[in-house]
Amino acid sequence: MIKDAIKATEALVSAVPLLGENPNEQDYQEALELVEYLLMNNPTSPLLDIVSNRITAYENTLPEIINFRADMDALPDGIVVLMTLMDQYGLKQSDLADEIGSKSLVSRILRGERKLTVEHIGKLADRFGISPALFI
Repeated sequence: MIKDAIKATEALVSAVPLLGENPNEQDYQEALELVEYLLMNNPTSPLLDIVSNRITAYENTLPEIINFRADMDALPDGIVVLMTLMDQYGLKQSDLADEIGSKSLVSRILRGERKLTVEHIGKLADRFGISPALFI
């Protein structure tokens, strides 16, 4: 069994180079495509977990990801939730006029210069159908 496992591992690393040592950007991109394929076609495959974990490990070494996470960690949770919702729904600052107000106020909130009020939180929670607690 040990020889078979080692041989299978070598074949897997050959097929999915991100699983090996010193992966590069191309290996990373190909692994992302593999995960997408597995999610759509074989979501119970153990390979999905293995490759996903290696993708996360690879991303944790990228300076832009490290900097992004540091920036997100520095922001209050409510602002991170708002930024995520804006990204997921493709919203601009001006799209939140009914919930927050002017584009400049939304901009100041996103930069951390102003805080979301209880009224803002209630309106945002209603708009997105989520718990207000996510903004607190």
